[in-house]
Amino acid sequence: MSYYQRLEEMNYMAEEAEMVDFVDEMDGGAAAAGGVEDVEADEYELITKVTDTSSGQARNGQDIQGIPWERLNISRENYRSTRLEQYKNYENIPLSGEAVDKECKQMEKGGHYYEFFYNSRSVKPTILHFQLRNLVWATSKHDVYLMSNYSVMHWSSISGNLSEVIDFAGHVAPSEKHAGSLLEGFTQTQISTIAVKDNFLVAGGFHGELTCKRLDKKGVSFCTRTTYDDNAITNAIEIYDSMRGGINFMSSNNDGGLREYDLETFQLLNHFRFPWPVNHTSVSPDRRLIAVVGDNLDGLLVDSQSGKTVSTVEGHLDYSFASAWHPDGRVFATGNQDKTCRVWDIRKLSSPTAILKGNLGAVRSICFSSDGQFMYVAEPADFVHVYSTQDDYRRRQEIDFFGEISGVALSPDDESLYIGIWDRTYASLLQYNKRHTYGYLDSYL
Repeated sequence: MSYYQRLEEMNYMAEEAEMVDFVDEMDGGAAAAGGVEDVEADEYELITKVTDTSSGQARNGQDIQGIPWERLNISRENYRSTRLEQYKNYENIPLSGEAVDKECKQMEKGGHYYEFFYNSRSVKPTILHFQLRNLVWATSKHDVYLMSNYSVMHWSSISGNLSEVIDFAGHVAPSEKHAGSLLEGFTQTQISTIAVKDNFLVAGGFHGELTCKRLDKKGVSFCTRTTYDDNAITNAIEIYDSMRGGINFMSSNNDGGLREYDLETFQLLNHFRFPWPVNHTSVSPDRRLIAVVGDNLDGLLVDSQSGKTVSTVEGHLDYSFASAWHPDGRVFATGNQDKTCRVWDIRKLSSPTAILKGNLGAVRSICFSSDGQFMYVAEPADFVHVYSTQDDYRRRQEIDFFGEISGVALSPDDESLYIGIWDRTYASLLQYNKRHTYGYLDSYL
């Protein structure tokens, strides 16, 4: 393990030590006096019992995560206040979040676009790198892929079945032969990010590994290692339709590289280099521009064919880890550790059209709905915000829970929103469904 990776792990362990442990923190005086061992056995069993929560139970007043607040020595409201006061946002640039807090106000709440549907406690999302949270993907409103420890798992909300897709704890090797593929494969790969789309799954590792799988075939199609640099974490992957009609994917790496691959032949098409780690990239709807963000205060718009920088956007106070394009191809958003999501219009890049401030910490993931009506912004923990683009981002729905967020996934038809929660006691997968208003003329007699 390199010196850099030891530092990363130390940072990660420090963050993990500060995460919410509901058993220790929320049972009040008993835990404060002596920890879990002082709690009565039946009380402990009740607090940690694995039970799902349905929309009907939530409507009847049950907590969506199954947390028995009535049995704890602190109310939900008081714990939320304490959490807001004590949560420590990770920053690369000291006090970037405080500076934003003084300048920006939160947009008004009150939007109600998605309704809680189900919380699946048998699904246990996990996080390997505290800054990288793109570990949950939905290929339909019923099919979700996520990381759970060393395994890529598939969850069906229809059958309630959780199955393993790839186990990276053991040996993974390609079953197909392609130029440049490492036929010997990998062993015990630490997966930092995944992407799933159009029947393809691509997983990126801590040492520059890339593993590609066709979901309709057994085995793995392609394995490669992009770089042998010590600083080689795969930070993000995006799968998209190419300008030529095929399917490509792009990987963002800590070595400053942005690499584009053809997903049919698995061949490297482009390799663009930047002077700082690339944390996330997004390809515009017309495939001509790439939004590039990383360990730099500024974001870039890059020509997708030449790799040359077309424009620079300035305003963030820390490093960025998220980006996304609106379907209209004119608007894109960037998410930063300064606790803001900034929305930009390519027709006027001198200043953002909106600055949206989070509650707790960094913006770790962003996505737009396929119809462009909503933008989804996830913090590192506790909050996902759904902004109405039609209201110029002034109105939002705030989805409020407790736990670190491993990823946020929107189904292709915008009907289902999935949120992965990593917590030592209450790990789960939250499902929200889009609200619809039907008049009597829409009903069948």
